[in-house]
Amino acid sequence: MSKQSKAKRDKRKKQQPKRPINRLNAQQPVQNHAVLTNEEGQVVAAIGLQGTEWLLAIGGQTMGNADNPVPMLAMLKHLSNVQEKEGRKVNLEYSTQLQQLIDDLAADEGKTADEYLSQLVSEFEGVEGEGEGDDEAEDAEIVTDAAVEADAEAEPAPAASDDKPQA
Repeated sequence: MSKQSKAKRDKRKKQQPKRPINRLNAQQPVQNHAVLTNEEGQVVAAIGLQGTEWLLAIGGQTMGNADNPVPMLAMLKHLSNVQEKEGRKVNLEYSTQLQQLIDDLAADEGKTADEYLSQLVSEFEGVEGEGEGDDEAEDAEIVTDAAVEADAEAEPAPAASDDKPQA
């Protein structure tokens, strides 16, 4: 190798155009459908749709995903109620698409959208109260299990190496 080969290689690298970093799901932007903001206008939590998957973000980090956003919306509504009880002013706004989804689910059960959402929010309140009823405790356990599963799915799996045999 000549002494100038490294200099030539470095010069050639600098002249090449920069390659963008390819990220997973870069083609699918996240569309916000529900946003919980505080009195300063800062986003506390949000529900977004990325492709066909609904994402829950709290404090700027994705906390979980699901096929149905309604339980996540009930969680945000519960969070909003808790914040207001503590004296903080918060605002929860959600899209017409999400409202339509709630209306459809409520109609299936013969309730209004407000009644249906209130029922789901009361299940989260039952988690805090512990022991309000057997059915509510079972529902709270199911919701908790679903949240744990969503968190487990969101965690990246360790990378497998080709050099080592897998058991």
